[in-house]
Amino acid sequence: SPSTSRQQNQPQGHYGLTSPISLAPPSDKDHFHTQKLIDAMKPFGVFEDQEELYHRTTVLGKLNNFVREWISELAESKNLPPSITEQVGGKIFTFGSYRLGVHTKGSSDIDALCVAPSHVERSDFFQSFFEKLKNLEEVKNLRAIEDAYVPVIKFEFDGIEIDLVFAKLSLPTVSDDLDLRDDSCLKSLDIRCIRSLNGSRVTDEILRLVPHLENFRLTLRAVKLWAKRRGVYSNIMGFLGGVSWAMLVARICQLYPNALASTLVNKFFLIFSKWDWPKPVLLKRLEESFLNLPVWDPRVNPSDRYHVMPIITPAYPQQNSTYNVSVSTRAVMVEEFQRGLEVTDEILKGKSDWSKLFEPLNFFRKYKHYIVLTASAFTEEHHLNWIGLVESKIRVLVGNLERNEFITIAHVQPQSFPGNKDLYKQSGYVSMWFLGLVFKKAESAVKTNVDLTHGIQSFTDTVYRQASALNILKEGMKIEATYVKRKQLHYFLPAGTLQKRKKQRVSDISQNNSGLQCKRSALGESCSDGSKDRDSRTPSNSSSLSKISKLDISTAETERLYVFEVVGGMWFLTSWPNSKSQVSPTEMEATVALRTSGPPVGCTIPGYNTVCQLRTCFVQGQHKLSGTLITDPKSASPKQHYSPTSK
Repeated sequence: SPSTSRQQNQPQGHYGLTSPISLAPPSDKDHFHTQKLIDAMKPFGVFEDQEELYHRTTVLGKLNNFVREWISELAESKNLPPSITEQVGGKIFTFGSYRLGVHTKGSSDIDALCVAPSHVERSDFFQSFFEKLKNLEEVKNLRAIEDAYVPVIKFEFDGIEIDLVFAKLSLPTVSDDLDLRDDSCLKSLDIRCIRSLNGSRVTDEILRLVPHLENFRLTLRAVKLWAKRRGVYSNIMGFLGGVSWAMLVARICQLYPNALASTLVNKFFLIFSKWDWPKPVLLKRLEESFLNLPVWDPRVNPSDRYHVMPIITPAYPQQNSTYNVSVSTRAVMVEEFQRGLEVTDEILKGKSDWSKLFEPLNFFRKYKHYIVLTASAFTEEHHLNWIGLVESKIRVLVGNLERNEFITIAHVQPQSFPGNKDLYKQSGYVSMWFLGLVFKKAESAVKTNVDLTHGIQSFTDTVYRQASALNILKEGMKIEATYVKRKQLHYFLPAGTLQKRKKQRVSDISQNNSGLQCKRSALGESCSDGSKDRDSRTPSNSSSLSKISKLDISTAETERLYVFEVVGGMWFLTSWPNSKSQVSPTEMEATVALRTSGPPVGCTIPGYNTVCQLRTCFVQGQHKLSGTLITDPKSASPKQHYSPTSK
């Protein structure tokens, strides 16, 4: 069976852990290239100055005192004896880039861990501590993500971005000299606390396992800069996060313990461009413990056999840090490893310089087909909560798309973009993400239509259900997914984002006899009756999704402009492509963007209990989109008509 075959193919023993490949001392040429590498990185601000370092240290000191104060107040509120209240303690530990010593100038956040004694519950952290943070003048952009794999509170403290996770120990007090490297601190903890503690424990173990700390740090700075410039630095989006990149670099340092950074960067691309995935990357042998916690082991755990790019943490309990990686994101990263090898080979041969390695990926010229994912909300606070949830689920959309038999790559750009001015006026606060698609080449000249409706609807259902379960779903929160071709991207992106883009014209749509006046982008939004008085910032009662019905992936590149009008609850196609050749509605391909309400049945937005379903009707001489209204029988009239722009 396939499962048996996969199990037999898993690496056995200790997964090929080997002794160093090379112990050769560095040459003068290695020193020369390492200095050139440093010079190439300086313009990007990867080296922090002393003033910033002092500011971060001060912020962490204030945060540590703030945590201790909160824990003490909480002990008093729970009527603990005064002898315990005075000594409960509490401590902030750092991990990630800051703890590794590779934080960058100006933009790098700090990963921190709040360790509390046994009387503090996780609910206290996300409720009373969250409220206490909200009242601090220095705190901005505060938001909690409780449903994350490692629950976290994100905020800015005096200009420094903080990602704070929580763990309580089975101890009545937390002393200042607490050492988290001892496995006994994990005793009797729930899995979320263990995951939170692992951040600090893994970071300390990485630092212990690398042979030469400064060479490791410089190489990691280079690799992280490269990964960000090439758009493959994002754990939440299915690429690699900071700890995964650190472990890959640490493994190269183990294999070449005497090498300088320039050589290590080249060997990094050499090794991992040829790595036999899903063979795992480990820094040390898997260990057992008296605690008997679950560890990553595909020989024991069936689910571990389906991880496509395992990189295993060195601290107990060992886990795969790349569980979010999909087939598509791994393919994108391997392609970038191969490019990195080619570039660094040229550099070391004197045919190029290090700046070429850090040239950014031109994502918006790479693909012919894209999906624009838009998340919007009425208020800034709601928007921060909403985009945090949507962003954490985008990898679900990538997984849905790559399972489509006609799609080979679904590549998400980790960076989000603000919505254009029209979107701001209509929906309040807007953020957009872009996904590039690669379709399989058609085996014949016959046009192929690809239906992505199910994958996108499944993604939006997941987001809305999660938002409803977390009680953060508010009126005005919307998701829209729109299919566009490369030449239409400039309608969505901020000015100057696209490189070498061709100038394009947007056709004006004249006002029709009924007073309808519309100006929409290349994938037309539904038009509203201009004679009706309505607030432009008030959307429909439901969150909406521009979903795709049968995307045409033929070689035809005719640009289309679709406009839909809603009349009496019915959707009518009132405009079709403006092109040099006359295209009649009956000849037009079924490449239309449909707008339908977002929340699935069972998810409600305050003040709204209806869900609209759309179906496509192709009538001779006319394309008609009709709406079928499903109402809450307790609150809605059976004759109520659906309109996307009014309640």
